[in-house]
Amino acid sequence: MGTKGKVIKCKAAIAWEANKPLCIEEVEVAPPKAHEVRIQIIATALCHTDAHVLHPEFTEAFFPVILGHEGAGIVESVGPGVTNCKPGDKVIPLYMPQCKKCKFCLRPLTNFCAKLSQSKSPVVQQELMEDKTSRFTCKGKPIYHFMGTSTFSQYTVVSDTNLAKIDDDANLERVCLLGCGFSTGYGAAINTAKVTPGSTCAIFGLGGVGLSALMGCKVAGAARIIAVDINSEKFAKAKALGATDCLNPRELQKPIQEVIIEMTSGGVDFALDCAGGSEAMKAVLDCTTVGWGSCTLIGVAVGDKGLTITPIELIMGRTINGTSFGGYKGIDSIPKLVTDYKNKKFNLDALVTHTLPLDKINEAFDLMHQGKSIRTVLTF
Repeated sequence: MGTKGKVIKCKAAIAWEANKPLCIEEVEVAPPKAHEVRIQIIATALCHTDAHVLHPEFTEAFFPVILGHEGAGIVESVGPGVTNCKPGDKVIPLYMPQCKKCKFCLRPLTNFCAKLSQSKSPVVQQELMEDKTSRFTCKGKPIYHFMGTSTFSQYTVVSDTNLAKIDDDANLERVCLLGCGFSTGYGAAINTAKVTPGSTCAIFGLGGVGLSALMGCKVAGAARIIAVDINSEKFAKAKALGATDCLNPRELQKPIQEVIIEMTSGGVDFALDCAGGSEAMKAVLDCTTVGWGSCTLIGVAVGDKGLTITPIELIMGRTINGTSFGGYKGIDSIPKLVTDYKNKKFNLDALVTHTLPLDKINEAFDLMHQGKSIRTVLTF
C-alpha cells in the first residue's frame, strides 16, 4: 500500500461537544508508532455507550472526540515491534486490552488488564495513545480517541494490545458486533453468570446486549427464559431467539419481581440486567431465588443512583456479580467467537436491524433512542 508511513486523510464522525449531533469531517490520521496498528474500518455498529458520552449528565467525557468501539476492519500498516498482525489482516479493535503480561492477564479469572485504571470506567480511559498524544487531527486541532478504538473513522490507530486478528473470510458487517454488544451479553450468560442446563433465567432489557445474553442462556441450555422490556415491540424477536415468556413491567398490575417470583415458584436461578438504573437492578436482584440466585449486572444508566441492598438479601444465598465485555480476554477469545459465528452457533444477523452509510450516523442514533433499532451497522 502506498499509504504506509504517511498521514491519511479520510472521513470521520466527530463529536465536537455533548448533546449535539456528530459532524462528518475530513480528518488526518497519523501513521502508527511503536506497538501501534493503523486499521481501515470497514463496518462499525452503534452502541448505547457511544450515546452515553454525549449525554449532558455524563460529565467525564473528553471533547472533541471520535467515538465508536464496535467495529471491524483491515490492517493498513503496523508500527515497529508489532508481531500479532500484518497489513491485510482482518481485525476487530478491542476496548478491553490484553497485554498478556500483567497479573490480571496471567490469570484465567478475569479479562481486566492492568493497562486500564481500576478506579475509572473503561468508557473514560484510553482517550490518548500510550505516549499521551492523539493520532487524529481535524482543522489543525488534535481529536481525542475513544476507549482505545475510535471506530467512527475510515481509518483509526490502536495499540497492538487492543485488537484481535480474525479469519480472512469473516463477514466484517456482522462480526463487528463482537467488538462489544454481542460479546458483552453472550459472555455475561456463559462466562460470568455461568448459566446451567435446565435452569430458569430472567433478562431485563432487550437491546443488542440483552438479546445476546438471551442467546447465551439458550446455548447454555436454560429451560425457561423470561424476557423483560418496557417496549413490547422487542418481544417477537426475543421469542424467535428463545425466550419462553415476555413481560412488560408497564403493563403489569404489580412489580415485575413479584410477577416473576410467582411464575417461577420463588424466583429465577439467574437474572441478568442489560438495562441499568437502580429500579431495574433492584428488580433483577429481587427476582432471583434465595439459596443460589445469581444476579449479573451489565447495563449502566447515565446518572445512575446505584443499588441499595441489605446484608440479609445476600446472607440468604444470592450473589451479585458484574461483567465487562462478557468476561472475554479479547485477543484469545474473539477469533474463536468469529469461528463460532461462521459455524452458525449463534445468529448475529438477528441483531442487525439497519445498515446505513457513515454519513447517516445521526439517523442511526435517532433510531436507537427511539427504540426502533437493535443494532445499526454503519459502512464506509
